[in-house]
Amino acid sequence: MAVDLDNMNRKELESLRKDVDRALSTLADREKKAALAAAEKAAAEHGYSLADLTNASTARSRKSGTKGAPKYRNPADPSQTWTGKGRRPKWIVDAESAGRPLSDFEI
Repeated sequence: MAVDLDNMNRKELESLRKDVDRALSTLADREKKAALAAAEKAAAEHGYSLADLTNASTARSRKSGTKGAPKYRNPADPSQTWTGKGRRPKWIVDAESAGRPLSDFEI
């Protein structure tokens, strides 16, 4: 199927683009479903379900964990908090360099 793109106007080209994007999306969905079916079949041949092999439920629960509760609050701006983990926020670093102890910011 040869398409003469040089003789198409903007509206025709944009319509063609939408059609191509829609077709690619549909194709990708079909390919994903086929791959999933093949993986499930291979797992079943060995006596497992795909969820058993991927630990899907535990992997999701670990990734969707919540952040820790804040332990420190900026008295100048109470909306700024810090859990005590990770890099120290600038307001903590500035206060400590000014000689204030971390305990001054505990919630």
